Amino acid sequence: MSDEGRILIVVSVDAEKEAVQRGIGDNKNIDILTAGVGVAKAAAATAFKLAGEKYKLVINAGIAGGFTGRAEIGTVVLAEQVICADLGAESDSGFLTIDELGFGSGVLDVDRPALLSVYKALEQTELVVNKGEVLTLSTVTGTKESTIELMERYPDALAEAMEGFGVASACALCEVPFMEMRTISNAIGPRDREAWRIKEALLSLEEASKTISEVV
Repeated sequence: MSDEGRILIVVSVDAEKEAVQRGIGDNKNIDILTAGVGVAKAAAATAFKLAGEKYKLVINAGIAGGFTGRAEIGTVVLAEQVICADLGAESDSGFLTIDELGFGSGVLDVDRPALLSVYKALEQTELVVNKGEVLTLSTVTGTKESTIELMERYPDALAEAMEGFGVASACALCEVPFMEMRTISNAIGPRDREAWRIKEALLSLEEASKTISEVV
């Protein structure tokens, strides 16, 4: 990772931006971009930003759903890979990924030095942190059946969100290192808004963001 330039943190909504801003404080070397919800907006906004300014690292940060038994509510997840889990085709034998179709790849890696630096710093806090695969979906999971299907298809996936692969794609195009950091607000499965803990996840995001200024 280059020592030149600044860090760009990409979030989807203002509540995430406010939590990250509280965490990083007054750091002139870190910019925060609110890109909007979804993979397309995330990719377009990030690419536009990177076309005009130089950054040494881009971090997609925000809250996410976690798979029960893998990433619990309030914990932090760092992506080792981002996977566009619904990019592909249906078939009689099941879902076919874009990789299986031969049209490219729906999997992107993250910057390992940045990942490990943030991971080690988070281990020194009171937050629970895990690293593994994070899925990007245009339609997030809301039924028991689709949850089981995703867990079987991606046994190493910890969480799902809606922007990571878009931000990572823009970074790959612009040759800028990328990582994704999420805090868990709800368990993936049948939609139960009363069980969501968005406030708690945003507080975890604020605490986790403090490590960015310290180690990256």
